[in-house]
Amino acid sequence: MHLQDSVVVLTGATGGMGRAMVAALCRAGARVLVVGRQATALKGLERDFGPQVTAVQADLRLAVDRARVASAVRQLPGFNLLINAAGVNHFGLFESMDDAQIAELIDINLTANLQLTRCLLPQLKEAPQACVVNIGSTFGSIGYAGFSTYCASKFALRGFSQALRRELADTRVGVLYLAPRATDTDMNSAQVNAMNRALQVATDSPDRVAAQLIKALHKDLREVHLGWPERLFVRLNNVLPSLLDKALRRQLSTIRQYADTPHTQQTDITTIPEHH
Repeated sequence: MHLQDSVVVLTGATGGMGRAMVAALCRAGARVLVVGRQATALKGLERDFGPQVTAVQADLRLAVDRARVASAVRQLPGFNLLINAAGVNHFGLFESMDDAQIAELIDINLTANLQLTRCLLPQLKEAPQACVVNIGSTFGSIGYAGFSTYCASKFALRGFSQALRRELADTRVGVLYLAPRATDTDMNSAQVNAMNRALQVATDSPDRVAAQLIKALHKDLREVHLGWPERLFVRLNNVLPSLLDKALRRQLSTIRQYADTPHTQQTDITTIPEHH
């Protein structure tokens, strides 16, 4: 896919990874409509990246806000790329979550992404070449203790990406599922950072993830998992999940130690522990 002169809708743009994606897309010559809930941060993106960036403040759980995004897209001829990067994470034992926390995470990570994609798909299908990008996670392929609901949302997003790709196979719209591993952003909770240090987790920079996104788009790839040995573990989990059960069982006492600590839900893209 040629990004020069492409018109992109990027959700979750105000997070650390989102900002890195804005920068990478602008360097590639794209125009970017950035979407997020933080007005001040959105204005900062417009200021820092100039006329290549237009901002829309929106809570994508709300139909009226999704309609506002669609209206803004119609003012930018040439729209051909939707990047669903908005999301939240919750680290903690599943039994400690309440109904509202579960519903909010699923609404933001899954339902809102599906609804926005459906809303913008007719416009994407009008482009000579277009793509929907869903930012997933290693935890969309490997269930990990302490992230049960997050894993559920990302497993579902991966399945949606696969099904939509097949549904659109006879159109000019591709679907890319990009699954980062642990990423170093300010959105990481203190508990997750502490656990990662205890487990000696390696992390990627947001810039590296953004660079891999650009590379995948240029090559018209359809599913990309970042990091080694994460890619190996994803494959092993598909064919021999019992091996991963045993390996991850050894981490459980450490996970419980940090998951039992009071914490808060993080917004946008948060860290994903590497699996050893």
